[in-house]
Amino acid sequence: MTPRTLLGTADVPGGDPLRLFQRGNDFIIALDRNELMSSRMSGSEEALADMSCDRLRSGSDKGASPHLLIGGYGMGFTLRAALARLGPDARVTVAELVPEIVDWARGPMAAMTAGCLDDPRVELLMADVSGVIGGATRQYDAILLDVDNGPDGLTRVGNDRIYSMGGLARAKAALRPGGILAIWSAAPDAKFTRRLKDSGFAVEEVGVRARSNGKGPRHVIWFARTA
Repeated sequence: MTPRTLLGTADVPGGDPLRLFQRGNDFIIALDRNELMSSRMSGSEEALADMSCDRLRSGSDKGASPHLLIGGYGMGFTLRAALARLGPDARVTVAELVPEIVDWARGPMAAMTAGCLDDPRVELLMADVSGVIGGATRQYDAILLDVDNGPDGLTRVGNDRIYSMGGLARAKAALRPGGILAIWSAAPDAKFTRRLKDSGFAVEEVGVRARSNGKGPRHVIWFARTA
């Protein structure tokens, strides 16, 4: 087996460090012994964008020029998939808390990033997405969140507030009428599904595979739509 090479380490405010590894042509971002993301498994992160765009087109008069907020750049799979689906008048705001994530995207992973952060439709904010959401009112047509392994604050305890009743209320206020809150998770969470419904969202829970070929672990995406 090809050994992993450590390329970099990133401090996460309020959490444990992230580490970037390379194994052959593959990249891995890990938290302790947990493999948070891998360039070999992009299917569910791409589905987060593709399925959100599908739902925007079917349910919003802003389908041609929506404004999306993506929380967590990660390896950029969600951003690149969204840009491939959106027209020239769309806007995508990306909120990323960890500067090294962007440095890695522009550095060792530049070939995979393919210039997506420099797309004229993209605004990059080096900020906690929860603060970006809290400062917005009816600003976004969709909010796409992939900032942790799900609604459990694995990467940093501070992420828990995104998934709390208060956090969901702030997300609802940041969305335009008919807007979509889409949340990626590594596993189902019945309590969180109930919390979304109790927050007044119409909720759809979809299972997706980790790999783009339909194989690999099964992940979950919640699509929560405002009235």
